[in-house]
Amino acid sequence: MTPASARLLAVAAVAAVLGVAAAHWWERRTPAMAPATSATASGHAAAPPVAAARPGDPAPALRLPTLDGGQLTLAQFRGRPLLVNVWASWCEPCVREMPELDRLARAQPTDGLQVLGIALDRAEDVRAFLQRVPIGYPIALETPGPADASVRLGDIQGLLPYSVLIDADGRIVRQKLGPFAPGEVEGWVGGGAQPPR
Repeated sequence: MTPASARLLAVAAVAAVLGVAAAHWWERRTPAMAPATSATASGHAAAPPVAAARPGDPAPALRLPTLDGGQLTLAQFRGRPLLVNVWASWCEPCVREMPELDRLARAQPTDGLQVLGIALDRAEDVRAFLQRVPIGYPIALETPGPADASVRLGDIQGLLPYSVLIDADGRIVRQKLGPFAPGEVEGWVGGGAQPPR
């Protein structure tokens, strides 16, 4: 082996080690968001099998089960702005922001903003979580998948938490992928919520 090819081989080896180290560092960072399911880590974003809502679109016609065995629809919230927060009990960023969302919901006047949580989770896990962290706003359930409520609301990346602001007429106003920073949610909903008509 010539000295030039030995140097080239050494440079290539160092570059490979640095690349592996960088990849390891990238994977170990604390994620700001969590994949909705392990399948979504690879992403169901490439081609969602359903239409994903965008700002200005009507909110999708969702009918979702509740923990008490009932059902709710997004349409039943029309007439007042609605903040929909898609979460899961195992999603650390979701869990961190829920007390602030609960305070926001409780502070609203009877004709003010409504808050709805949609848990991409098993009912028993949601019940156990809500025993530890009581939340005053309604919680609906959804099975995670490539056509779940989060995707239909515009979360084509399949990451949690995911929030959507819907106006009093049932149209998507804003969408947010990732958690709210402390104190951010009031400004976020205030910047897009419309008063009832």
